[in-house]
Amino acid sequence: MELQDKPLTEKESLDLITQMINKAKDACHDTGIAAIMWGAVIAVCALVKLSEIHFNYRLPFNIYWLTFAAVIPQIYFSIRAKRERKVKAYGDEFMDYLWVGFGICIFLMIYVTGSMYNEWKPVADEYYKLAGHSSSFKFYEFNSSLFLLLYGLPTFVTGVSMKFKPMFWGGLLCWVCCITALYTPVKIDLILLALSSIFAWLIPGIIMEKDYRKAKKELAQANV
Repeated sequence: MELQDKPLTEKESLDLITQMINKAKDACHDTGIAAIMWGAVIAVCALVKLSEIHFNYRLPFNIYWLTFAAVIPQIYFSIRAKRERKVKAYGDEFMDYLWVGFGICIFLMIYVTGSMYNEWKPVADEYYKLAGHSSSFKFYEFNSSLFLLLYGLPTFVTGVSMKFKPMFWGGLLCWVCCITALYTPVKIDLILLALSSIFAWLIPGIIMEKDYRKAKKELAQANV
């Protein structure tokens, strides 16, 4: 006797589709592309700056200005995700603006720290003329800690709100590296920046993107 699958009732079909929608919704805030983008951009910036210091050369522009270019696609991805999202979960809009705001803060942090360094440099030069040696205080040595402090906030909030452990631990890693960078040389600070961006964003973003596509595929099959 041939066995046939028991047809689902209308309520069971609706429950199954709802379950798949919720799974796709909870799998990740978006496709994970934004996290992958930020992880790659920050890691590249940190490693290029490390290369500049180690090999004693300078690019004709500040490599960290590349983060400004990342803000534009971040806004685009957020708008596109909002249009494509069929079911709007509670807090989705908050998460959208959290990461857009984070991108703007990165740009502003670069601008502010650059302005502060330009104000400090004449004082440091004058100190060198009077004392005959450089000041023990070097402003740029604190930059990495300031950025890691900022990196940890949206990452930790995203990890907690989505119950996504890779980003939860990634946010904590950023803050641990923030404290560590206060006591390490600049080259180590840049390595900590690169590692933090990879483990807090790039790797979680890849996991998010994979889970999103899997859930989306299951959702499509449930609608057939």
